[in-house]
Amino acid sequence: MLEKISEALRTNASVTGVGIILFTAGVGALLLKRGRREAWPMLGLSALLVFNFILSKNFFSIVERDGAYYGTPINLLNQGSEVMLLAIGLTLVIAVRGIDLSVSSVMALSGATCVILMKDYQFPPLVAALVSLLVAGSTGLFNGALVTLLNIQPIIVTLISMIGVRGVAMLITGAEPVTHVDPTFAFIGNGHLGGLPFSVFLVAVVFAIAALLSRKTALGLFMEAIGDNERASHLAGVSDLRIKFWLYGFSGLCAGIAGLVAASYISTADPDRVGRLRELDAIFAVVIGGTALTGGRFYLSGTLIGALLIQTLSITMYSQHVPSEIEPMPKAVVMLMSCLLISEESRRRLVALFGVRRWQ
Repeated sequence: MLEKISEALRTNASVTGVGIILFTAGVGALLLKRGRREAWPMLGLSALLVFNFILSKNFFSIVERDGAYYGTPINLLNQGSEVMLLAIGLTLVIAVRGIDLSVSSVMALSGATCVILMKDYQFPPLVAALVSLLVAGSTGLFNGALVTLLNIQPIIVTLISMIGVRGVAMLITGAEPVTHVDPTFAFIGNGHLGGLPFSVFLVAVVFAIAALLSRKTALGLFMEAIGDNERASHLAGVSDLRIKFWLYGFSGLCAGIAGLVAASYISTADPDRVGRLRELDAIFAVVIGGTALTGGRFYLSGTLIGALLIQTLSITMYSQHVPSEIEPMPKAVVMLMSCLLISEESRRRLVALFGVRRWQ
């Protein structure tokens, strides 16, 4: 063990490794001082990074090759982009007391549609991608219509869609993985821009759009009003059904983009495995980020931090050679601890138990 720690410290003791840890810890401390709920996932992320700094060899190593950067921190951003995209859309849906369990299946459908259109029908990559996003967004709007117009519970609607949409993806691909070799499409998941993965910029654009619409317009206020008290907001003149309808469409669109990234990254549209259980990671990212499943106030920045925390945890378990059969257990423990720290009631009880007032 001492030899392992010594080797990890030797390879990670660089400006990059120390800088990343100091940055995350500093931001976490600043958020905590300001009483922001995003502080807890950020501090959890910092703790995970410290763990890897001590025990994971070459975890913070970044190399430059042909104008692009490679390494575990870069992979963390690239591979975590799928969960980030799903979680951004889910944050807005959950804010209005909704839920969307179908996002993982929409991922599979989007990737499968794009690859089939390119391979079997010779669609240009851009056109195929746009059609796939149209399909994904329409699926989200279909869920929204059932929830708003027919007043069916969101968990029932999206659970049915989760099963049915993946079935459609299996149908159009013949239930077999379909590979692609188009370099333009491959750029979505494997290309670099300014040295960073292109998928990171997709996340940035989607996040910016969601943040601008929800924080620079009245939409965010209406969403939080609906989540806090839907009946009162309706009586106050808020178009709650219309807002919900379009938010489900946006969630489907985000899932469609994530599906394109996933299919491009592995050069395959796998209708069975792409996005499998990703909806759970996305929901956990939203909750860990500070947004309650009961709706109301939401935290988009916290969602991104939560997604990074979950992806870092997955990479940590992989680097520590944790067997796949017990991998869910430590992930569940870390998520439970994060949720307990976010909960004001659990923190209050901890303060009462240990008598440490400065924790409040």
